[in-house]
Amino acid sequence: MDREVTALGETYRIIRLLGHGKGGYSYLAEKDNRQFVLKQIHHEPCDYYTFGNKIEAERRDYERLKQAGIRIPEMIAIDEKTERIVKEYIEGDTVFDLVRSGQSAAPYLEQVREMAGKAKAAGLNIDYFPTNFVIRNGLIWYVDYECNEYMDEWNLENWGIRYWSRTPEFEEYLAQHPE
Repeated sequence: MDREVTALGETYRIIRLLGHGKGGYSYLAEKDNRQFVLKQIHHEPCDYYTFGNKIEAERRDYERLKQAGIRIPEMIAIDEKTERIVKEYIEGDTVFDLVRSGQSAAPYLEQVREMAGKAKAAGLNIDYFPTNFVIRNGLIWYVDYECNEYMDEWNLENWGIRYWSRTPEFEEYLAQHPE
């Protein structure tokens, strides 16, 4: 990606890659001395997930999460033409970083369970993988906008919690993703 990119006519300077997910690449970007997340949608194949229109899904999911009361970063802009999304940057370590370094995620379990309850009440599951939760000032933020219709199989207690400590599933993920 270029060092400078535009979204809706505004120019952002790319600082570094934050992460790569099923739907796009997220970069830390700067404009007017403020930091943002700039997500560039990609169309790489994903053998375990089916997408429709990713930009529309991001917009819809953002609104659904807000209505459910899930703590998420503000969406600043959606540029449909360039398939870029600009959102508030939540600075901090992820729950994944915490667990990988051998620390306990226990102080944040009550918060993620509260989020899970709100999501379920709204008929949703969020992606409980710990890379999607950033810790800032003692609060966790769900920084991905992905959500799906609620299914017990993919809720926090049946799936997500497996990655919130050094479980065999977490260790397997680390072995498969050494970066």
